Amino acid sequence: MTVLSRRHFAIAAAAMLAAAPAAIAAEYPERPITVVIPYAAGGAGDTILRMLSPLIEKTLGQPLIVDNRAGGGGTIGAQAVAKAAPDGYTLMLGATNNFVINQFLFPRVSFDPLASFALITKVADVPSVLYASLSAPPTLHEFIAHAKANPGKLSYASPSVGTTPHLSVERLKQLTGIDLVHIPYRGAPPAMQALMANEVHLYLAGWGVGKGQVESGRVRALAVASRERVPNVPLATAIESGVPDYVASNWWGLAAPQSTPQPVLDKIYRVLVAAIADPTMAQRLNDLGFVPGGEPPRKFLDDAKAEAKVWAETISRGKLAIE
Repeated sequence: MTVLSRRHFAIAAAAMLAAAPAAIAAEYPERPITVVIPYAAGGAGDTILRMLSPLIEKTLGQPLIVDNRAGGGGTIGAQAVAKAAPDGYTLMLGATNNFVINQFLFPRVSFDPLASFALITKVADVPSVLYASLSAPPTLHEFIAHAKANPGKLSYASPSVGTTPHLSVERLKQLTGIDLVHIPYRGAPPAMQALMANEVHLYLAGWGVGKGQVESGRVRALAVASRERVPNVPLATAIESGVPDYVASNWWGLAAPQSTPQPVLDKIYRVLVAAIADPTMAQRLNDLGFVPGGEPPRKFLDDAKAEAKVWAETISRGKLAIE
C-alpha cells in the first residue's frame, strides 16, 4: 500500500468512525423496547409509564413493552436489567429504592445500582404527604410536640418494611427525636384504610393516594415533604412547618444497563424529555401530585449520589438493614 493510499484509508476510517454514533442513533430503535418496572402492576410507575408511552412510541416508531418484574424489594427486576444487553432495548423505570436505598438496605446483595446503570433522567418526582388520622393532632408542629410528650404511644403505617414510606418516617424520627411505633401492612391500600380507621396515627404517601380521603374529611394532610410547595397540592412544606431539611419522595427514574452506547442514551433522553414537557402531559402529572422530571443525566446522577449518602446514614443510624 502506497503512502497516498494509506492516507486515504486512514481518512476513510476516521470518517466512518465519526459517522458511526450518528448511524447508531438514526437506526435505533429497530424493534420494541422493554421497560422493566421492578414492582407489581398498578403502582405509580405503571401510571407514569402508561401515560407517557403513546407520546414516546409515536416519536420512536416502536412500541414500549411494560414488564412488571416484582420481588426482592425491587432488586430482582433491577438486577435483571443491569445484566441485560447494553443495546437500549431493555430499560428500567425504577423508584427511589432501586437507585439509592436498596444497596444499603440489603447489604448481602452485592449490587451497586449507581455503578451498574447509565442513568438517563428522573421521569417524575412524587413528593410524600404526611397524612394523619382524625384522632391525631391536626398540625405537623402539634403532632411532633405530642409525640415527644408521649414517646412510643403514637404509631405509623407503611406499605411494607423497607419501603420508602417506612424509611422516610424513620428519617423523620431521627430528625425530630420522636418515637413512633412502626406497623407495616401488605401494600398501600390497607395502610391508608388503617389510618382512616384510626388504627395508626401517621402515614406517608403521594397526594394522589390520599387526596380523596382528605377532601372527604376521613384523614388530615399535615404537610408535603418537599423543598418547595408543589403545584396542585394545597399544603405547606414540612420545612415550613418546623422540620428543617426534611424532604421525602418516591421518585421514578429511567436507566439503561451500563455501557449502553451514548448516542442511544442521548436519543432516549431527548424523546423522553419531549414527552414529559408536553403541556397536556405536564398538567396530567401535576394533577396527580407528581412533579415532572427531565433533568440532564449528569444532574440526575449527582443528585442520586447525594441522596444515597442520606439513606446510607439513615439506615445505618436506625439499624434498619435487612440481613
